[in-house]
Amino acid sequence: MMPPSPHMKGKTLMTKCNFVVVVFACLSLAAIARAEENVDVIQPVDRTLINSDGSRFVPKDFYPKFSWQTTPRYFMFGDKSRVLRPKQVQFIAKQTDFLCIEKSHGMEELGAAELGAKHEAAAFKKVNPDIKVLFYFNAAFAWPYTSYNKNFTSRRIDAHPELKKFLITNPRTGELVKRFGVAFCYDVLNPDFRNWWVETVAKGVAESGTDGVFIDQMHGNLMYRDRNTGPEVEKAMGQMMAALKQRMPADKILLANNAYSDDAKHVYPVSDAIMFENYASSKSSKESLLAEWGHMLKNAKDGKISVFRLGVEGTGRGNMKPNMPGLSQEKLEFAQACYLIGAQPYSYFMYSWGWKLGTGALVEYPELEKPLGPPKGAYKRTTPDGWEFTRDFEHASVWVNTKTRQAKITWR
Repeated sequence: MMPPSPHMKGKTLMTKCNFVVVVFACLSLAAIARAEENVDVIQPVDRTLINSDGSRFVPKDFYPKFSWQTTPRYFMFGDKSRVLRPKQVQFIAKQTDFLCIEKSHGMEELGAAELGAKHEAAAFKKVNPDIKVLFYFNAAFAWPYTSYNKNFTSRRIDAHPELKKFLITNPRTGELVKRFGVAFCYDVLNPDFRNWWVETVAKGVAESGTDGVFIDQMHGNLMYRDRNTGPEVEKAMGQMMAALKQRMPADKILLANNAYSDDAKHVYPVSDAIMFENYASSKSSKESLLAEWGHMLKNAKDGKISVFRLGVEGTGRGNMKPNMPGLSQEKLEFAQACYLIGAQPYSYFMYSWGWKLGTGALVEYPELEKPLGPPKGAYKRTTPDGWEFTRDFEHASVWVNTKTRQAKITWR
């Protein structure tokens, strides 16, 4: 056989090279296609439930829906004279999935506050079936607005000794103690009272058709007692709240007002949600706000809802309506910035200058409807000991100085 010519060798070599190039090109195209496929399946990280320390919030199944789309809001209001008009229900429902009906709402129109709560719960759920509506009850003061409490009045209480024994008396005069000259004060150290209270609140939640309850006043009326009973009162409050949580159906929310404080340490573990009420200027000092931001992170890590309320700057109990609602709109940016600096998943903002329907719930605040998006990380303190803080959200940059009470939210 004749050996292949140099020309044939070159041709064979060229063919092999072409084959290798074609194979390599095919493999490269396949790799690129696979890479493109992988790029397609990579989704942006959903930061909705990421806490500021990088941990993840784990909500309970019965919590309200939560979104960072706009500033998350909580509403709480009452009108003793009447229930809401349909347009008012719609106005509030479009802004929140989470609210509470205050203690005397609808009493004069319907005869009892639990009926007011029942009416509004049904009205809101007709507009938004997923909305969470809370009943209101007080752990310290016997407000006589529900049918359950109607006999806690000066005119009726003496005819009900079984209820009178639940109340605190002045040790010097033997007279029943009254808060604001209106409400008798419960004796949380009385175990019979605690049993009655638990059954009453659970009944109120059931009969009003609400999704849980906001419990006010965690102090157990310690201001009317010997201060040495403090630890005993704190423990009794915790026992009472724990019994309520157990007595209600498992899917009901227990929101405890100011239960982040040390004197409510036995209440905190059994609560699903905590309000930071900031009812006085001392409660919204620069030091207090910084501490509350830390508590909000703790709540989130513990899977608890936070409600951050900041009243309108420059108002007080004796001067609730100066230039309203204009002043509330003017002062909003600072309050909103304070909320945003500390906000975690399932943190809600409440802004008002009181608790009545006419103290903020029906005011339009366009800034609270602007697109927000989730936070990009934790807040930053500009200097270790300073009082300027910043934080970035998907559609907003926040700056606040809690010492000078100045703030700026830049929307984008």
